[in-house]
Amino acid sequence: MRFPKTMAVLLFLLCFFFWPAPMIAVTHASDTADTGHAPENHAAHDSTEASAHGSGHANLGEVLPLWSCIPFACMLLSIALLPLLLPNFWHHHFGKVSAFWAAVLGVPFLWIFKGGAVYEILHIILVDYVPFIILLWSLYTVSGGILLRGSLRGTPVVNTIILIIGALLASWMGTTGAAMLLIRPFLRANNYRKNRTFMVVFFIFLVANVGGSLTPLGDPPLFLGYLHGVTFFWTFKIMPHMLLVSVLLLIIYFFLDTYHYRKESASVPSEEAKEALKIEGTYNFLFLGGVVGSVLMSGMVDLGEINILGIHRAVQDWLRDGILVLLGIASLIATPIKLREDNEFTWFPIIEVAYLFIGIFITMIPCLLILKAGTHGELAFLINIVEKPYHYFWVTGALSSFLDNAPTYLTFFNTALGSFYSGLTEAQAVPLLMTENAIYLKAISAGAVFFGACSYIGNAPNFMVRSIAEETGTPMPSFFGYIIKYSLIYLVPTFAIVSLIFF
Repeated sequence: MRFPKTMAVLLFLLCFFFWPAPMIAVTHASDTADTGHAPENHAAHDSTEASAHGSGHANLGEVLPLWSCIPFACMLLSIALLPLLLPNFWHHHFGKVSAFWAAVLGVPFLWIFKGGAVYEILHIILVDYVPFIILLWSLYTVSGGILLRGSLRGTPVVNTIILIIGALLASWMGTTGAAMLLIRPFLRANNYRKNRTFMVVFFIFLVANVGGSLTPLGDPPLFLGYLHGVTFFWTFKIMPHMLLVSVLLLIIYFFLDTYHYRKESASVPSEEAKEALKIEGTYNFLFLGGVVGSVLMSGMVDLGEINILGIHRAVQDWLRDGILVLLGIASLIATPIKLREDNEFTWFPIIEVAYLFIGIFITMIPCLLILKAGTHGELAFLINIVEKPYHYFWVTGALSSFLDNAPTYLTFFNTALGSFYSGLTEAQAVPLLMTENAIYLKAISAGAVFFGACSYIGNAPNFMVRSIAEETGTPMPSFFGYIIKYSLIYLVPTFAIVSLIFF
């Protein structure tokens, strides 16, 4: 297994962003105004706070037109159509396509809004993209050093059990961690099956999304809620919603798998030698524990802030990112190359995600700013119709399917606080929202997590699972094919049942 130049460049960039010493200024919580609530996660700062930190530029979300989201739409269309229409071009130039659409948005954005645009681009890179890709890289690297050997074969019962285990793990080690840990054993167990596409799709549904809804460790929006005062175990209140969705999807999956298993007349190859199951590279579980612990640490301590080029970010967040990089490097050093080769580990999936998501993150800037502007932005009509719990569930979910579900969660979290507890501090309002109007917070939380399964870009591990599956020979549906053939058929009716029963 070679360590390619592109991966070396990516690792260099991660280290560069972690050590910005010449450009930083440190402040401590005691030096800032007492806001009366938990330390801020600056990924969730609204554009008003951004202006305050960014030399006082205007709230861009209030002045940006809706058509400024066109480059983001074009970026999604490129991901959806080019692999079908121009597969060879896409395979070799997807990074250039991503850079092109980022430039289409970035150049006029910088020309018109100047300092304000510089701030927003730096903000989304330093506060959102860099932590995002560092976390994915560390989980991908560490989990790639864990190999399950043995004669595990994917029958309908075995596959269903794997999905159940993955969904249970997702809330405690994150949807990304659980997905990266289990996707390769899942694919190897089914490498003798003809129809594997639906298996991976349901793996994305359950392991990469729905399973992460019980704790703040499971999914980024719930972690944001935790940072803003939602208690750690409060999210267990959406366990009935999670269990209902999981059970319905598992039942559907079991019958689909049974149908295809019988239709294929699938059977374990008779010439295959029996080999007892065993796990190699178990020391990587320690590194996985370190990843989970560092993420949890970043939400529990307050070490002040670092100002990098006008972008304020918590010291503990930089510390977490540095620890994640070190854990990934430690895994690379500790794990024999032969083990990773046997695990069919390559760098392509994480490189593809890194290239595509920098374009996605930059082109979605206008969408997020308009959304964060609330009733003062071009999406005011959407914000104004959100009144009932099922409104919060469906609108939060629909936007989370294509935008970053973390700021979407926070937008409607703040909308609910403003609707019910206007004038109260966050520290006063959040406990009331968790008790008096808990159904609204349940709707926001469930919508943000569940609907991430509706598209490849709805949640971080979705695209990576798809990339790993395709790399190992499992054909995957196109961007729109995934939505039309699977999300609309299986997820939306399931969510409708949840909505009718709970909201």
